[in-house]
Amino acid sequence: MSEAVSHAALDQPTLDPAGEWEAWRIERRRSVTSSTGNLALVETRWFPAGERPDLDVARAGAPEGVTVTTLGRTDLVTGRPEHGLRFWDARSPAIRNFEHIEVFPYDPAWVLEASYTPVPGARRVAFEHIRDNSGTRDLVVPGDISLTVDGHDYTLSAFDDDGTLLLVFGDPTNGESTYGAGRFLFVTHTGEGRVRLDFNRAFVPPCGFSDQYNCPMPPRQNRFHLPVRAGEKRPVFRGGFPAQH
Repeated sequence: MSEAVSHAALDQPTLDPAGEWEAWRIERRRSVTSSTGNLALVETRWFPAGERPDLDVARAGAPEGVTVTTLGRTDLVTGRPEHGLRFWDARSPAIRNFEHIEVFPYDPAWVLEASYTPVPGARRVAFEHIRDNSGTRDLVVPGDISLTVDGHDYTLSAFDDDGTLLLVFGDPTNGESTYGAGRFLFVTHTGEGRVRLDFNRAFVPPCGFSDQYNCPMPPRQNRFHLPVRAGEKRPVFRGGFPAQH
């Protein structure tokens, strides 16, 4: 999931947060339209448990402009490792028909500070995934994020995504003005026991750009009671082209 966006961030607020946000939006467009960006993924091919695909053979047989990579997962029933291939087309129909990502206007009120309490050990929390038919996969959640929003107390679960906290959250805008399955947000550590959640940088998950992804969905504790009108809404394509190709 870390290919979804460049999430490098300073630990302290900048003097021009709106300008930094505009730069982030530019980087988001570059990322999702790149040759191995979210819009380029055209096929995810899983192999039977125990079978490893031959990456060299797959690359040799791929058309020009197609990049082939490997990935792995655990079978939900047997617990055995599974291996697969992903095919990325730099000239995919989704890239050719993509226009922009619709966003809410920048709102400094949605930059929230919260407390962070590490949890010793490798605590794992079950997350339902969009393509697992209500099955769950355990992800490492290294600590609890506590904050109060509009008088409601929340204890959020953000999982470890290559060393960065990734929050998968839902709110009443989902399916109305934002992507129906929820949105993602990288969480910035700001000091001992503190984190920042800049919801202006909430982004559409990879599965909002290609149905070849299997994104985690927001658990109950990560669902806000009020609309989060900040960050990305949905990708916009030229007329007639379906989202989540």
